[in-house]
Amino acid sequence: MTFRNMALHDADVFMFDRAAETMPRSELAVLQLVRLQQTVERASAKVPHVRGKLDAAGVKPEQIKTLADIARLPFSTKADLRDNFPFGLFAVPREQVLRLHASSGTTGKPTVVGYTRADLDPWSDVMARSIACMGARPGDIFHNAFGYGLFTGGLGFHYGAERLGLTTVPVSGGATERQVMLMRDFGARVLGATPSYALNIAEVAAGMGVDLRKLSLRYGCFGAEPWSEAMRGELEAKFGIKAQDTYGLSEIIGPGVACECYQGQAGLHVWEDHFYCEVIDPDTTQVLPSGEAGELVLTTLSKEALPMLRYRTRDITRLIEEPCVCGRTHRRMMRVTGRSDDLLIIRGVNVYPSQVEAFLVGFPGLAPHYQIVVTREGPMDAITLEVELAAPADAPSVAKIAADVRNHVKTMVGVTCDVVLKAPGEVPRSQGKAIRVKDLRQAKKP
Repeated sequence: MTFRNMALHDADVFMFDRAAETMPRSELAVLQLVRLQQTVERASAKVPHVRGKLDAAGVKPEQIKTLADIARLPFSTKADLRDNFPFGLFAVPREQVLRLHASSGTTGKPTVVGYTRADLDPWSDVMARSIACMGARPGDIFHNAFGYGLFTGGLGFHYGAERLGLTTVPVSGGATERQVMLMRDFGARVLGATPSYALNIAEVAAGMGVDLRKLSLRYGCFGAEPWSEAMRGELEAKFGIKAQDTYGLSEIIGPGVACECYQGQAGLHVWEDHFYCEVIDPDTTQVLPSGEAGELVLTTLSKEALPMLRYRTRDITRLIEEPCVCGRTHRRMMRVTGRSDDLLIIRGVNVYPSQVEAFLVGFPGLAPHYQIVVTREGPMDAITLEVELAAPADAPSVAKIAADVRNHVKTMVGVTCDVVLKAPGEVPRSQGKAIRVKDLRQAKKP
């Protein structure tokens, strides 16, 4: 097995592909431009839908002469994938596609993505980079509790872990008591899961009398849903690990777009040799200066089957240019704080679910399990927070905690809400991505 310049760097920074991960910015920009030009040319020549959008925008591939020219390209959205369901955006014959993944399609037709051999190998590489960046080393045991199947998370982490040389345990979600036993008996050093399911694992382990902090676990790779710094603290305390954030989306590649390093835990390194990133104002679509928060836009630079130009992720973040303590030169994106299409406007106040989580997790007397219920009272929207108690409590204590939460959310988020405290175990547990928002507004329409 070849490990692409794996090396220790600056005393103790281990990297899967040191040459790529520490590439000088000037060389990286040259590589990005070459790959951008190739991607635009390929998409225009092979995908009629993309060619039509470029023609409508008055853009020809040969006009992309600098990286700044990417702003001339039209945006892509999830609607493009749904309108061309299932294979209309593929740039290769379907027979050359070795694997298909798809979204759940719960709100319409699923979005279908495809991978050739030339896509699967780089995907494994960027995942190997990411898992090493988050603390894993060849020979470690990796407990993979991300869901397998059409969801890209499980298989993305699986092949990346194997590429890195990890002993990979393909557990997926569910059978949580068994997962606790396997982590204990096998001696897993690295855990991969959604943060909400990891909390479920921790709760089950406590019920089994297993102290996760005494196991071999040292690092956690968490993602696939927004989570807060407060949630990080909760996970690190319960597992006795360093918890890193990872980012990806199936339309771009799956997991492997960006990840935190365990040294800094301060923003996610975007693998810019494969993905060009911009941040735009979601309302005006104007590109924002580095450091300003807005919607992340990604362009694939090396995808063969499904090249995506300026894909609007709807994820809200900001980019930072400052060097990282780990020595990697790729820019970082800060933790996703919400999605522009998940924004709740409650009585004129903008509310992201992640804002609420940041205040609830770690709140005295509460467990880190909650749901936000959105309803309509006449012409106005309203929210109710259903939060779980950490332990049974008497009526006066419950009333005080509810009032404290209500006042805290009003002060910190600026929205008035009802608070319903539930007994331990009553809030639904996640086996994968957590459902944090229950929108009942449509259900009440006649």
